[in-house]
Amino acid sequence: MATETLVRRTAPAARAGAKNGLGLVARMRRNWQLYAMLAVPLIWLAIFAYWPMYGAIIAFKDYNVVDGILGSRWVGLKHFERFAESYQFWRLIKNTLILHLYELVATFWLPILLALGLNMARRRWYRRSVQLITYAPHFISTVVVVGLIVVIVDPNSGVLNHVLGQFGIGPIDVLSNPDYFRHLYVWSGAWQTMGFSAIIYLAALTSVSPELHEAAIVDGASRLRRVWHIDLPAIRPVAVILLILNIGSIMSVGFEKVLLLQNTLNLQTSEVIDTYVYKLGFASQVPQFSYAAAIGLFRSVIGLVLLVLANTLARKFAKSSLW
Repeated sequence: MATETLVRRTAPAARAGAKNGLGLVARMRRNWQLYAMLAVPLIWLAIFAYWPMYGAIIAFKDYNVVDGILGSRWVGLKHFERFAESYQFWRLIKNTLILHLYELVATFWLPILLALGLNMARRRWYRRSVQLITYAPHFISTVVVVGLIVVIVDPNSGVLNHVLGQFGIGPIDVLSNPDYFRHLYVWSGAWQTMGFSAIIYLAALTSVSPELHEAAIVDGASRLRRVWHIDLPAIRPVAVILLILNIGSIMSVGFEKVLLLQNTLNLQTSEVIDTYVYKLGFASQVPQFSYAAAIGLFRSVIGLVLLVLANTLARKFAKSSLW
């Protein structure tokens, strides 16, 4: 009996050792289909994610097209200092942070509530109908969404001002008022992304064993108690990871949508780092490639620091992290 037990315990280790003993070439030949599938995203990542990092050195040079990246004069931190001393610096930082934090606080919990509600829904036709209605906006182009917003809030013929007019409220030019820009951006984004974001939490909820709910019902737990003690702990790791990723991108907002909703009258609150970099590098009469690259690199470094910090805090307090 002791011999059988010893053999049973050592057999998996022996198999693992034999597997690890295979060389890399042998494993690649045996599983070449998997490596072939992996090659495509790796090639894409190398071309579009890592190779462009070479161009980041223009942030430390006075780049001009004639001399090229390597031939341009090295100026060190000149452009970073210029941005830090610019009158635009604090306004851009403030607008970017406020817009992203507002979006994070206002919309992060909406997909969680939607997923919990759909998970508790008993009628299948109702659950599928709500899923279809909430998922659909995700597949609408941002340009189309902005077009819908412009049509709805138009001061002359928009639905919003028509409804307000029924209550004796005069027409409001929402797009030209800087006070409305952040609300318009955040809540239109919540409408567009809430349903699709809930898919991740619904997938996490499928891992919850029905036996836990059955046992809780037997013990007299209400539906709210079951959500608090069973469903929420199941999706907490996913929520923590998504929160870390959101914090890591705190210096970057939806560039395309901000630019489309932006006009000269609402620049006070709508000008963010991404749009400012775009205007410096591509939309100005004299493109300032090095200055724009320095600002973009500054934003990326701050985002990386925040990502590492958020991951460290999450690992320490929530016992869940990206790495």
